[in-house]
Amino acid sequence: MVSPQALSESDRRQVAAWAADCAERVLPVFEAEAPSDARPREAIARARAFARGELDTAGEIRQRFVAGRAAHAVSSPAAAAAARAAAQAAGVAHMGAHALGAAAYAAKAVGLAAPDRPAAVDEEIAWQLEQLTQQPRSALRKLPLLGEDSAGPLGPGLLASGVLGSSIRQLQAAIAGS
Repeated sequence: MVSPQALSESDRRQVAAWAADCAERVLPVFEAEAPSDARPREAIARARAFARGELDTAGEIRQRFVAGRAAHAVSSPAAAAAARAAAQAAGVAHMGAHALGAAAYAAKAVGLAAPDRPAAVDEEIAWQLEQLTQQPRSALRKLPLLGEDSAGPLGPGLLASGVLGSSIRQLQAAIAGS
């Protein structure tokens, strides 16, 4: 049985562009520390190409971990979170729920990069929601709530805790209410 976190290919293509927008917004946080490491930028480009129908799911499944490895090449937690946002965006081709992971990691990167601005995470989430058009919003509504389905990234793992979990819960509540 396919996880409800997967979404249809059409829905994944809809949410991939939004996930790429979220990740791209924090890409400068990564590139400030590792300007010659193109893995996150390339992952975001692949997410956009997948959204446009230029790449297939199978090919992207094989590539989905490349940007995540870039997180190990930097020392600041903010830069690592930015790399993980790109990796999550690339992972949307495999499972739609990764779009929420991309947004959550982007919010985390912003918060870590601006520790003197307590509202930074909430401001980032508000920006993310403003970018969310009707079609990807409808697709994201099909996802189970964080923690309700263990067969994917929205299960009880890493995305369910800390700022990642609170960001996803905030996003899901806003998406459900609109």
